[in-house]
Amino acid sequence: MKRNLIFIVLAVLCLTLGSCGSSKQIAYFQNADSLNYAASKGLFDARIMPKDLLTITVSTTDPKAATPFNLSVTNTLNATGSLSTGSVALQTYLVDNDGYINFPVVGRLKVGGMTKRQCENYICEKILPYMSKTENPIVTVKMASFKVTVAGEVKSPGVFNVDQEKISVIEALARAGDLTIYGKRGNVLLIREDETGEKSVHRLNLNDANLINSPYYYLQQNDYLYVEPNSVQARNSAIGSSTTIWFSVVSILTSVASLMVNVLK
Repeated sequence: MKRNLIFIVLAVLCLTLGSCGSSKQIAYFQNADSLNYAASKGLFDARIMPKDLLTITVSTTDPKAATPFNLSVTNTLNATGSLSTGSVALQTYLVDNDGYINFPVVGRLKVGGMTKRQCENYICEKILPYMSKTENPIVTVKMASFKVTVAGEVKSPGVFNVDQEKISVIEALARAGDLTIYGKRGNVLLIREDETGEKSVHRLNLNDANLINSPYYYLQQNDYLYVEPNSVQARNSAIGSSTTIWFSVVSILTSVASLMVNVLK
């Protein structure tokens, strides 16, 4: 009788501990094998937004022809805060609220809303009149300020710079160490700001493979991802740490078992 009672108590404890996590709530893309991914076809291109920082390089066969268009900073601050010479870095261009940059020689150019390729072709057209007919300049544009923020129930929340100017929701979460066991996989919050400054909120379900077909699968610069805590973590936060709770559960069940054993002797 005593052994059976202890076994029952342990079984109840295991069920209690296991009830807070289910594979159906944790696994990503659960219906991945049954979906049509035709809607996901197409390569992602980020668009230039106000307050973006751009580096723009012009290359020509005659280096002197490109010099007026390649602004550089040759003096930088060293560790002591004083100027040091010999360091060369490309000048960055800040996109203003109206989508314009001030580019050497040609003046103000509206690049907001363009993809990187569109911006490169546009600038190339604008500088051609200032070069000889034999020149075929190459313009390279790079977004120097592409970043996303991941917060909430992830292992390493933070702001992440994206050098390749392309990052998916899954990649961003992976950079943050993935969700903790307490994160809501079916209700990840995405906050996005468009070129006019208007914010929008979107809910993403990581359990559903349809996310791959979503227009929000790839993140834009300055996107904010927030992983909400599930009900277990919410209860833990209200009462105390999860460790304290489980020790309390074990203690109570052990006490109840001991009491019943003594009563049934």
